[in-house]
Amino acid sequence: MMLNNKIALKLSLSFALALIIFSIIISGVFLVLFKQYTVDLHKTQLQNYAQSLAQSLSSGRRYNGMGYGAHLYFSSEIMGYNVWIVDENMNVITPRNMQHHKMMHANYTFSELPPNASEVIREVFQDKTVFSEGFSDVLSQLTLTVGVPIKDENGKVWGAVLLHSPVEGTTDGIYQGLMILGISIILALIIVLALAILFSYFFTKPLTKMKSVAMQLAEGNYQAKCNIKQKDEVGELANVMDLLAGRLDEASKESLKLEQMRKDFVSNISHELRTPVTVIRGSLEALCDKIITDSKQIDEYHLQMLNEAKFLQRLVGDLLDLSRLQNPDFAIEKQELNLNDVISDVVRSARQIAKNKNININIDLENPNLKISGDYGRLRQMFLIILDNAIKFSFENNKVDVLAKNDTIIIRDYGIGINEKDLPHIFDRFYKTHGEHNKVGTGLGLAIAKQIAERHNIELITKNNFDGGAKFIFKIPLK
Repeated sequence: MMLNNKIALKLSLSFALALIIFSIIISGVFLVLFKQYTVDLHKTQLQNYAQSLAQSLSSGRRYNGMGYGAHLYFSSEIMGYNVWIVDENMNVITPRNMQHHKMMHANYTFSELPPNASEVIREVFQDKTVFSEGFSDVLSQLTLTVGVPIKDENGKVWGAVLLHSPVEGTTDGIYQGLMILGISIILALIIVLALAILFSYFFTKPLTKMKSVAMQLAEGNYQAKCNIKQKDEVGELANVMDLLAGRLDEASKESLKLEQMRKDFVSNISHELRTPVTVIRGSLEALCDKIITDSKQIDEYHLQMLNEAKFLQRLVGDLLDLSRLQNPDFAIEKQELNLNDVISDVVRSARQIAKNKNININIDLENPNLKISGDYGRLRQMFLIILDNAIKFSFENNKVDVLAKNDTIIIRDYGIGINEKDLPHIFDRFYKTHGEHNKVGTGLGLAIAKQIAERHNIELITKNNFDGGAKFIFKIPLK
């Protein structure tokens, strides 16, 4: 699982690499600081011992041969230091040069002065405590030389104490320190790698799930969801993916719906065109074949073909109107106008239609200032379609009300109303209710009215009245 998860593997290796780099830096710093600490400690020891020896040889104890010899013996044989007592001319002062202490010379061997002794002695006789570092020729080991002045009772420097010693224990100490540090780093690396693998797994687990969801979305399964609840960027990305999946699901359903509507449209338009074309063709064939010879019947056939041709013309016109209105690139000519003028014009025309059923149209325009930016012809077409529909579904000798109040226009009838199952679909193309009142029509009128309303940002709602009939409500965006 870990090897298949590239992000988790990269995270774990990154943690390990960071720890290794950190360990190298710490080891380098430790090496430098530990070495410097060892040298400084050795310097302090040499300086203290050299100052102690110089004090024992200072005024009042200058010719204390026993103390001088004991110091030299202790320094050389016990401490492992090379010790010289020299004068300003770099002559080594030995117990033999001192009175009463020739026996100490037999127990002490003098080695050659260190290479840098001349510079050290010169500065010591300037009353300075001097350090000099170098490396031994044999093992290239760091060595220290310290020079301390020896003064008489008057404070005058009459000699110099030189202590020369290799800095021992540095390599061993560094080695042991690095061993301890290395073991600690290895243990830390094991622990960190284990934690890195664990944390990487939990970090990449939601990413793995999101990858699976993305693959399902790519395969067309828009029901897939991440359902990851995290308050970080990963959680936000998962929420975006869920939102995307939801929108893709909606788009897929809408696409299926549009495809079904397209099929229904083709089926409906084929049906609507077939009937009048069949009637016209049949009538023409009968006339051309001289099957109908009676002049009265011939006139009836001509009238029937004319009516069917008018229906075809109306159907084609409605289809063109609907197609144009649904095209956002089709511009309608808008200007500032008062809807009261449009409604009054529509009512005058509709009263001619209403005479056939003896229906009275009542108009009440409470708001005299229904101004809107719109296309007069299209708005007139919209209201006329709704008013014609209200007359069609009204009983004879009844009425239709047209009310304009505030930003709302209502057209209501007192007829049969709309079946509840038909309400969601009455604005669909070619959707026609069945019944005696709806034998004539293309099924496109209400769809056209809806499109005109949307192009003018008018909200068009349909409801049934409790006391019978239906009403169409227009919510007008007033200027």
